[in-house]
Amino acid sequence: MFFLTSGEVKLLLSSETPIEGKKMSFVNDLTITRDGRKIYFTDSSSKWQRRDYLLLVMEGTDDGRLLEYDTVTKEVKVLLDQLRFPNGVQLSPEEDFVLVAETTMARIRRVYVSGLMKGGADMFVENMPGFPDNIRPSSSGGYWVAMSTIRPNPGFSMLDFLSERPYIKRIIFKLFSQETVMKFVPRYSLVLELSDSGAFRRSLHDPDGLVATYISEVHEHDGHLYLGSFRSPFICRLSLQSV
Repeated sequence: MFFLTSGEVKLLLSSETPIEGKKMSFVNDLTITRDGRKIYFTDSSSKWQRRDYLLLVMEGTDDGRLLEYDTVTKEVKVLLDQLRFPNGVQLSPEEDFVLVAETTMARIRRVYVSGLMKGGADMFVENMPGFPDNIRPSSSGGYWVAMSTIRPNPGFSMLDFLSERPYIKRIIFKLFSQETVMKFVPRYSLVLELSDSGAFRRSLHDPDGLVATYISEVHEHDGHLYLGSFRSPFICRLSLQSV
């Protein structure tokens, strides 16, 4: 953890420490309770690291986890496992559940962390029009979801195609670099706004990726959206009044 006021860097949890028998390899996103006690975060894979994200996407393994770290007791526990590329996480405004994006499954799960349903989980939204990355709150009480790439409908989706053909994946791994494979990924940029119940509220599109490509982050502040990318070196600001 990096403290902005003091510049202090403090190690909260080592990736060398096994958690329920497995070490963390690809720590991804986090969300923190208002009192600062609980940190919910994703470990996208126990096999692949950040630089190997495309291999994780194409392999589609279910070795990802959602974890909870208690900053007081220093305890960490697994809330949900066997996830396929768990990515963005976001606490609800009431802090009774956590949303977690399963990127390669094109869906968002909901995990209850307090209240009568604590310990339970259900589906928040599935069969999304793209592959979800980070999730952030919207001023309307819902959530913004960055879609790292789309699933063309109608059209051809390479990831959907490969998900049912593991033998083709193995051939691609041997013949092509990640940079070459990325040339076949659509540059179409998509941002979704969901309601507090997971219903689609609106969507923002950049079909040719001229303004922003490979969106991984959407943060709303003072009437603007700030967009980030997992691949392209930019931060884009978009006025909500203009869309």
